[in-house]
Amino acid sequence: MESVNMHEAKTRLSQLVARAAKGEAFIIAKAGKPVVRVTALDSPENSQQKRIGFMVGEFKVPDDFDRMGQDEITDLFGG
Repeated sequence: MESVNMHEAKTRLSQLVARAAKGEAFIIAKAGKPVVRVTALDSPENSQQKRIGFMVGEFKVPDDFDRMGQDEITDLFGG
């Protein structure tokens, strides 16, 4: 995510707002420290965003997953 300083944000506000409206969020920093994140109003809330683990319980990984096809792989590499 792009970070812009306060002065640059004031100078390029309309450009930055147009980009945010298209879905490109950005951060405004003051003295190099992030202060706010600017996003479009219709962007998904943090609770609505999909995160790692969103498919928990949807499928089961076999216990021998790390050994599946081991013989075939060994044969392919001349083992």
